[in-house]
Amino acid sequence: MWEIILASILALVVGIALGFFIARRYMMSYLKKNPPINEQMLKMMMMQMGMKPSQKKINQMMSQMQKAQK
Repeated sequence: MWEIILASILALVVGIALGFFIARRYMMSYLKKNPPINEQMLKMMMMQMGMKPSQKKINQMMSQMQKAQK
């Protein structure tokens, strides 16, 4: 009886570890294909909204976004 319990616990631990590494690999490939917003994207968005982006304003918005991520 204790062999079944031990095998179940072992299978659970292996499944959790395997799931973690699969999820990590998936997220890495997702971020590589769809990178987070950068300065060029921010400049395009500001131009679409009718703003004339200055480098100072872009830098301020990028720093605010980085602070919000932390």
